[in-house]
Amino acid sequence: MRREAAWEYLKGALWALPSVAVVLALVAGSVLASIELPQGSPFDRLLFQGTPDDARTLLIGIASTMITVIALVLGLTVVALQLSSTQYSPRLLHSFVRDRVNQVVLSVFVATFTYSTAGLYTVGISEGRRTDDFPRLAVTGALVLLFACLLMLVFFVHHLVHSIQVDEVMRQAERHTLHVIEHDLPTEGVTGEPVPEPPVWAVGLPSYSSGYVQRVHPEVLLRSAVAHDVTLAGTTMVGEHVIAGSPLVWAWRASPEQAPPDTTELTPVLRDSIRVGFERTMEQDAAFGVRQLADIGTKAVSPAVNDPYTAVQAVQHLAVVLAALVRRPLGSQLLRDPAGSIRVVVPARDLGYYLDLACAQIRRSGARDPRVMRALLRGLHAVAGFTAVDADRAMIAEQVRLVLAESERAMSQPADLEPVRRHADAVLRAVAG
Repeated sequence: MRREAAWEYLKGALWALPSVAVVLALVAGSVLASIELPQGSPFDRLLFQGTPDDARTLLIGIASTMITVIALVLGLTVVALQLSSTQYSPRLLHSFVRDRVNQVVLSVFVATFTYSTAGLYTVGISEGRRTDDFPRLAVTGALVLLFACLLMLVFFVHHLVHSIQVDEVMRQAERHTLHVIEHDLPTEGVTGEPVPEPPVWAVGLPSYSSGYVQRVHPEVLLRSAVAHDVTLAGTTMVGEHVIAGSPLVWAWRASPEQAPPDTTELTPVLRDSIRVGFERTMEQDAAFGVRQLADIGTKAVSPAVNDPYTAVQAVQHLAVVLAALVRRPLGSQLLRDPAGSIRVVVPARDLGYYLDLACAQIRRSGARDPRVMRALLRGLHAVAGFTAVDADRAMIAEQVRLVLAESERAMSQPADLEPVRRHADAVLRAVAG
């Protein structure tokens, strides 16, 4: 669990890759400075041909230029973060900070600065005195890094311009959410049926920290439950907030006549099975991606922005995510021991939760715009085509009815309402017969 937490932190740390780049630049400079190519070598013509003073001037120029460029890159990155936060959703900052291109570009610039600055200790100076010998190969390496930085700067501007476009922002949110749905949502023991409630004699295992549940390892809970002959049931779904000291897991035995579970033995297991962090992450949390897209659509139809077309695009991306969700088993996870008894209950979201999360906010905020409401109807109709389960189609039909009811409440113009009503009737006939 600690390794997972450290890796998750490092993926979003802007300092991690630049720090590695600094070390690699120092090592590369030391190695290249020790290599001497013989006169007349075919590679000798490709090396720096100037004097030691020329080499020092070049390194000083590269170092000073890199400082300016690094400040420019950081400034542009901050502007992109501010735009994404205010224009789209503050929950998108997590994705922008983890953008690998930004980290690599910053690392190349920092490495070039470090390489050039460290070279000033050896080029033209030896033991405090001027010398005519200098590592030409190492100075040539600084020139190569300079040209690499020029290419990276152009690429960075291109990437930054595209990364703050709303189409790219929503595409990335959709892609990350689909990855979570495909690889991180559980499939073993998932059920949409009501899960068993903790009995009155259940004992609460307190949370070790306040924050958001980021990841759950039910297999660790299962081993502990079998070893201590108890049933463990989580109280908080992944992505929800918990307060330190409040029950994070309920533990109980089969009968109240049995001795109650020993909390001193069970509580340490929580640190190895449930990670609680200060921020919400995308790990095992497809609802976080749905929330990001719903935020974009809601903000687009707000009076301050008034951009219904962006809301329509957000609904289209949400339909893709919902279509992937409806094809998977959704609900809480029940794990059993070899004898078939339920030992671990992990609460999770069902399809109704995701449908409401994707549609409710946009439905309420965009109820006056027929284009947004019809986009919701088209999306729900498309999602219904990916399932033949009556219960799922009933939940989708209920969302269609809510869209129609909200439109009838908000639209005073019959010319706007009538197309929405006809569209909703057609979708209801297709979904619910």
